[in-house]
Parts: sequence; C-alpha cells; structure tokens
Amino acid sequence: MKKIIFLCLFSLLSAEEVVLPTHTIHFSGQKHFDTAALEDALGVDNKSFFQFWKKDDPRIKDKLLPTLEETIKSFYRSEGFYDVEVNIKENNSSVNVTLKENEPVRIEKIEIESDYNISTFITMKKNDIFRAKAFISSKNKIIESLLKEGYCSYDLDTKAYVDLDKHAVALKYVLKKGGICTFGKLALSGLKTITDDVVISRVRALEGKQFNTELVQETSNALYGLHTFDSILINVDRKFYNVIPVDIHFEEISEPYHMELGAGYDTYVGARVHGEITKYNFLGDAQQLNLKASWSQREQLLILRYFKPAFVNLFGYYIDFGAEIGYSNLEFDGFQEEKSFTRAYLQYDTGRFKLKTGMAFENINIRAINNLSGTQNLIQAVNEGLFLLAYPYIDFVYDARDSKLNPKHGYYLAASGEFGLSKDKQSSVYLKTQFEARIIHTFAELTLAAVGKIGIIDDSLGKGLPESKYFFGGGTYSNRAYGYRELGIITSPTSDTIYGASSMLNFSLEADYPVWGDLYGAVFTDNTMLTDQAYNYKGEIISSAGLGVRYMTPIGPFKLDVGFNINDPAIYGISFQIGQSF
Repeated sequence: MKKIIFLCLFSLLSAEEVVLPTHTIHFSGQKHFDTAALEDALGVDNKSFFQFWKKDDPRIKDKLLPTLEETIKSFYRSEGFYDVEVNIKENNSSVNVTLKENEPVRIEKIEIESDYNISTFITMKKNDIFRAKAFISSKNKIIESLLKEGYCSYDLDTKAYVDLDKHAVALKYVLKKGGICTFGKLALSGLKTITDDVVISRVRALEGKQFNTELVQETSNALYGLHTFDSILINVDRKFYNVIPVDIHFEEISEPYHMELGAGYDTYVGARVHGEITKYNFLGDAQQLNLKASWSQREQLLILRYFKPAFVNLFGYYIDFGAEIGYSNLEFDGFQEEKSFTRAYLQYDTGRFKLKTGMAFENINIRAINNLSGTQNLIQAVNEGLFLLAYPYIDFVYDARDSKLNPKHGYYLAASGEFGLSKDKQSSVYLKTQFEARIIHTFAELTLAAVGKIGIIDDSLGKGLPESKYFFGGGTYSNRAYGYRELGIITSPTSDTIYGASSMLNFSLEADYPVWGDLYGAVFTDNTMLTDQAYNYKGEIISSAGLGVRYMTPIGPFKLDVGFNINDPAIYGISFQIGQSF
C-alpha cells in the first residue's frame, strides 16, 4: 500500500499543468450592461483588479462555446430583455459577439393585497426594467420578515404576468399572514458524553417562546460555541397548529485536541511566538481545558484555563463556571510588572446578555526601569514594590448588534467593576469602574459608528496601587494615533506622561464605505482624556484623525488604520487587526 501511495504522489507532482483550450472574446453593441458584467455572467477569464500591469486579454474556454448564444440570451432574459439578438462570429483564435438588446420589458403595475406591510420589501417601481432576480428577492425578503416575527402559517402568492407584445409586466402580491407561531417541545438525539442540561443551557428557541428564525440561528451559534460538536442539525420543519417542535441531532467531536503554534508581530509587544493547546469536551459535558503561552522581548505569559458550562441551575437559569491561573511579565513605559494570578467566576450568558461575577487574587511586583525614549522624562518615581491584591469583580454586557465581527446596525452596552483591598498595609482600598456604549447604523452602504468609554479609579487612601491598575490610552480600541497603552496622564493636546490615570474618557467616531468589492475605506476620529484625579473630567484632550482600509474576509474585516494627532501630525500610529473596533 505504501508503494502505491508513493507512486500516486510522484505522478501528481510530476504531471504537467493541464491548460484548457480558449478563445479571446469581445463584445459590441450592448448599452445597458458593461463588458465586465457580461464577462462575469459568461465565465470569461480576465485579469484581476490587482494585476494592473497586465494587458486586457478576456478569454473563454472552448467547452463553453457551444452554449454561448443560449447563455447570453438567458442572462438577458433574467435582466428583462426578452428580444435580444445575438450574432456570434468565431475563428481559430477569437470570438466576436455583436448584441442588439432591443426594447426591455418594463413594470406596468404592481398590485398588493396584504394584511401585513410588505411595501418596504418591494424595491421595484413602475416603469422599472423587470428583473427576475429582484422579483424573487422581494418574495424571499417578505418570507424572511414574516418568520422573524413569528408568522409561520402565512399564505403568500406572487405572480409576474409578462406581456411580450407590449413589453410590459404586471406584478401581484397576495398575502395572508396567519397567526403567531411558538416553539414546541425540544427533542435531542446523538448525545453520548453530553448531558441534556448542557445543551438546553445554549438553546434560545425554548418551548413557548414566539417563533423566530433568529433564535434558531442563535441556538446554532451558541451550541457550536461549545466546540464540542462536529455537526449540529436543527430541524424546525414540523408544525402542529402553529406550534413548531425543535428537533436537534448532534455528532460529537471526533478530534477533541486543538493545537496552535505561531509567530507574529504585535504593535505593542513586538515580535512574538506563541503556542496554545485546548482539550475540548474534557472529561465530557463540554468542559474545556486550555494552556496558553507566549514570549516576546516585552512580555512573557503562561495561563491555564478551565471552563464548565451549565455548572449549576439556579431557579431555571443555567450558570457556567470558569477558572484560570497564570503568570505574566510585562514591560510598560518606565516600569516592569511581574504578576502571578488566579481567578474564578460564575457566568450567565444568553448570547445577547452576559453577566459574569468572580473573585481574583493577584501577586504583583512593580519595579522601575529605564526604557523611556529621548523625549520622555521620569518626573516622579513609579510606586515600586510587592502588591498582594484580592478583589471581587463583576462584568456586564448587553450586545444588540447584528454581528459581532462586522456589525451594520445595533448597539452595545458594557460595564465592569472591581472592589479591591490590598493585603499590603501601605496599599489602598479601591473601586475601579468602567462603562462603554457603542451605536452603529448603516445608511444604504455608509456605516456610521460612535463609541464612548468612561472609567474611574477611586483610591480611598491615595497611594499604594500598582501602576498597571490605572487607565492608559492608545491602540485600536482607544486612540489610534498612539500604540497600545502608550498614553498616560495627558498634560496638553500633544503631550502625556508615563503614569496611569484615575479618570478616563474616550470618544470615537468612524465612517466606513465600500470602494471596490470587498474593499472598504474608512475615516475616523479618536478623542482621549486621562487625568490624575478620580471624577476629574476637566483635563486636556488629545484628538486624532485618520484613514483606514477594511478588507472583508469570512472571519471578519481585516483592518489597517493610520491615525494622526490633529495638533501635531508628526505624532502618528499604524494599527491593524481582524474585526471591527465597534
């Protein structure tokens, strides 16, 4: 068997690339469609947008030539041109296509009989050219809206009456929305090492809730988020008197170990190597055990994490449990922070709403170091020493965005707080709180976003906190004219210190617009205030403005931003990430 595999591989490696015979192709006579649209519809190969140095050489594979005329006519019919005339002249090397589009079929009238408002889904207007794709799309959007609002028993009839002699079409929409549907009983199958409670804790389409296709999708996302199943099949096709049972079939994960090794560059810590190994479905019930390590010149990190979903059921609410223990050694401007820590928490997560509360213990060693640039000066000593901190904390998130990776609409609210008491006699009791709000809206293709953050550290004794506990600014989620955590207390619109702030305020505005295909352009402004006293929001502000590009990928947009201090453009920052800042 090994010899056969070797021979097959050898033959694949030694085989020459097969090049299919082609003809060059050219179009003339078209008025309503540009050449690029025709080439795309017919499968013509041409240079890409990025191959600007190449000469245009559109080519069509010879195997497509026998059906070329019918393919062109089919494309034109779908776009409302039923009388197109096609003249094809072919020789040994090229194909010339001459088109006469003639009169298109236009929409003569639109009739709507409905007890549900569907006018916003019908974008076609009287005298528009009739496009079958737009007609089908309007029907699909109506059905999608009905199902989102719980109408699963609708009766929809759509017709397009085409009169080729008059080159006219009459559209008719007849809809009876029916009654509101609800989810029925949940039936699970295929589970072997996972209890029903773990699955139910992630099901959003619960019995008795109003039927909604978005809840079905949220259920799928939450179940896949356990990283315990190779496949999940959710069936909501059955219906009994407006009640829809939810049937879910699972195939549990066959390869539970996930390993990641890599090297890269971070704008804050520089070049780094990292490794991570995760055991999914650790000891069953979708538990996870994760070990993560990374090294760079400015940071060394080692963390062991454990997670158990549906740890306990309190009054019908499923609560998750998580814990971690770790070590980090991170270099800031002017000081080094060496820290060992352990945390444990309980979490309630519905997908949109998340509440986490826990207890943390930190052993922090702060020492001053001389790593400042030539323009920075150490005005006062960094508070050095060993800090033993213990604090309860709470995090709240309400995420009403339509997407976490690339939102177009919605809003996001978050709040966090920790109440710390140091075991060191010279240290302080403190309260650290932070609030954040984001709002996103898209007008046509223009996406506008606003993000506001405010933070306070109330140190009751006025001394003793580790410098890293205070607020710093800079980076993709703060002020993009500066690197991550480069901004300390701000003393003027162009200058800051290395010291963390007791009060923080940050406000950002951004506009994104598509420029070509999946490539978007962006303009933004970030405005940051960092002051040395709690509840003091009368300090200096550093404002920046910048430009960016976003390339849309299946895992979210790849972002590249360049931000400048508006009062001193010589101060600038370059940042990149996957995912939006809003």
